[in-house]
Parts: sequence; C-alpha cells; structure tokens
Amino acid sequence: MKNELNNIPILESCNLNIYYDDFKAVSDVNLCIEKNKITAIIGPSGCGKSTLLRSFNRMNELVPSSHADGQVFFSGKDLYASDVDPVAVRHRIGMVFQKPNPFPKSIYENIAWGARVHGYQGSLDELVERSLRQAALWDEAKDILQQSGLAISGGQQQRLCIARALAVEPEVILMDEPASSLDPISTLKIEELMHDLKKDYTIVIVTHNMQQAARVSDYTAMMMINDQRAGILVEYDETDKIFTNPQDQRTEDYVTGRFG
Repeated sequence: MKNELNNIPILESCNLNIYYDDFKAVSDVNLCIEKNKITAIIGPSGCGKSTLLRSFNRMNELVPSSHADGQVFFSGKDLYASDVDPVAVRHRIGMVFQKPNPFPKSIYENIAWGARVHGYQGSLDELVERSLRQAALWDEAKDILQQSGLAISGGQQQRLCIARALAVEPEVILMDEPASSLDPISTLKIEELMHDLKKDYTIVIVTHNMQQAARVSDYTAMMMINDQRAGILVEYDETDKIFTNPQDQRTEDYVTGRFG
C-alpha cells in the first residue's frame, strides 16, 4: 500500500488486530494515511470503523476489555511501543466525536482549557480567536465568548469541539461521524471546514454517508465483516476510484446501494 501512495504516510497500521475481551473486532488491517489529505473509512454498521479510528490515538484503551496487537506508526514511531505516553499521543492526534460534546464551560474556556492543561505559554485570547477562526466559528461566537458552550446550536457545538481539538495544535484530526446528528446546512459547513483544514492537518473521518465520503475525502477505505464477525479492510484507494471503478465486488455493491 505504501508504494501506491505519493508520500510517506503520517499514520500506518500494520497487521493490526483489535479485541474486546476474546472477540476480535478488527482483523489484520494494513492501512496508510497520507499527510494533509482526508481519508474516509466507510462500511456497514458493526464492521469496526470507529474501533479502527480510535486505534489511531489509542482511545480504545479507555475501554477496559480492549487490547490490540500489530503496530500503528505515527510519523514512523510505533504508537503502541512501551515508552509512548497515550496522553501525548492524543495531544498530537485529536478526536471529534459523533455527538457534539462541549464542556459545561464557556465557549472561551472550552478552547482555553486544554491548552492551559498542556502548559500553553502564549496569549490565550489569541489562541481562542485563532482556533475559532480555523473552525469557522469566530464571527458567530466573538460576542458571546462567556456564554456556555452548551447554549449554542448543534452545528455550532460541533465546530466548537473542532476548535477545541485544534487549540492543542494536533497534527491529525480523527472525526467519528461528525455530521450525523446535524441538519443539512450545518453538515455542509462541517464539510467545507474539513476542506479548509486539510491544508494544515491530516483528517481521518468515519462516515455512513456515501455522498459525504465522495464529496470530502481524497482516499477511501472500505471495510466489511468477515465470517468470524471481525472487521476487515476490503479495499483502499483514491476516492474517485473507489466510487467509480472499485476493484472488489463488495465495494461496488456497497457504494451503489446494492449491499444487503
């Protein structure tokens, strides 16, 4: 896979298996994520998309029954090596969840809190403004910075969560169905935002929405469930090829709506 991509991958999984107790949820996934691109992970419910996504910043370890074998490399460093701090991993590889989850704090503190915890030495006012601008929320929020982050609309809350992730200056942003609970206008804003952000960040998104994957991503990974009920990677290629000329019949059936 690495030789098929133009650049050295920023993230790479090698023979990755992820378990919950004795159940293998993801089986032998080999995947390269290219820097400053948007990669979509698609596939039917239960095929391990979110589990795979969370493996990229070791979020699965917050589930006591979860464990993994294989390797995940971030800029050439094995994220699962014994000397790697998972908190530091999540600092560099941020996460935005399916449901907006602002802290029960002001808009300002939602942005400033993480930076403060990580010892940010610059101007918090400038950081808050910069992060909100990057998340296309500054114009809507600049006059209500002391208002609760829970008091704004769902779409604004999700952009606030993106701004919060950006404030700790990650290199990669993982997004798990970031627009699934939003209305079409808010969804469009999130998609436009992703296009703007990939100039400076690498984005990996899980989505059930085929049209969204086709619109926003540069690369698409297609996952399915094998006979043992584990998620497997069926096909991975440039998004245009996945949607117009897939090499696997299962991919074609899924993206054309014939899967079932």
